[in-house]
Amino acid sequence: MLEFRTIALRCLLALSIPLATLIAGDVGAAETAAPSVAIHFSFDRPLDASMAPFFLAAKDGRFSAEHLNVSFSSAAGSPEALARVAKGDSELALVDINELIRFRDKEDAAPVKAVFVLFNRAPYAIVARRSRGIHVLSDLDGKTVGVADGDLSMRLWPALAQHNGIKASRVKFHKIGAAVREPILSAGQVDAVAGFSYLSAVNLRDRGVPGADLVVLRYADYGCEAYGFAVVVNPAFAAAKPDAVKGFVRAVIAGIATTVKEPARAADEAASRIDDGDRDLELERLRAVLADNILTDEVKRNGLGGIEPVRLERSIDQIAQDFKFRKRPTAADIFDAQFLPPVAGRLIN
Repeated sequence: MLEFRTIALRCLLALSIPLATLIAGDVGAAETAAPSVAIHFSFDRPLDASMAPFFLAAKDGRFSAEHLNVSFSSAAGSPEALARVAKGDSELALVDINELIRFRDKEDAAPVKAVFVLFNRAPYAIVARRSRGIHVLSDLDGKTVGVADGDLSMRLWPALAQHNGIKASRVKFHKIGAAVREPILSAGQVDAVAGFSYLSAVNLRDRGVPGADLVVLRYADYGCEAYGFAVVVNPAFAAAKPDAVKGFVRAVIAGIATTVKEPARAADEAASRIDDGDRDLELERLRAVLADNILTDEVKRNGLGGIEPVRLERSIDQIAQDFKFRKRPTAADIFDAQFLPPVAGRLIN
């Protein structure tokens, strides 16, 4: 009887060892797969389809594959989003790079830099009605343009007007609330409105203004050198967690690639995150953004996310025509390319 008990005990011990090893292996695998770095990411404005690459990166597990746990929120403009990053309340944010250039000129400004450019061309535009006699930029002479408070496109208007030989004093700017920008143009109370090409133009068509009566005068088509929205990072976080920043950038690039291949799914994901989001409206916006702002000739040549330093320097000079720098920043003060993958990993069809 004693011999039987000894044999039985040995059998149980033999079975328990591989079982314990299996359990330990499962726990170890779970710990390895778990996101290890938390990132709070701020958008600088209400959600729209241009943010779809970030949402798809989250939905498709691109961030978690980089061992990142990313949460999103929206700020009331680029200045607020930059303040969050400077304080460390957000590790990263999407902001207008031209606002970053002005921010860096403030006394004691944190050395926040952009690490990835989403919009290779700024979306600044003046949307006008052909029925009011406007077909090209010079037709704004003597016309009235509605401008919302805080509209960043107006910061580059002096340079644009000068570059195109337009007397700035001949164009009348009428201050309006952002909420009435499209209604006031559709009602004919102004001749044109300033805004983002992919927002105002699509909104106006949605309000019933015939597409044939609309003309979108994109700043980029008239000599504006500005880049657009870019991902910025808290400098302390970048120094402490460089691999996390690199992983975030890789995930966003994957999100863009998926958005290009599956725009309808990307628009669905964006619309699902917007209160009363309209999938068809967001899909129209997304297609406009991809064509006009993201997949430019420069991006097709050099890859996603980077900048051409000489062009960025020229854009800083254009900002200086309406902004007096205490100490003019350089391209290296604004953009840090060390977190980008090699060009081969950023090229896109």
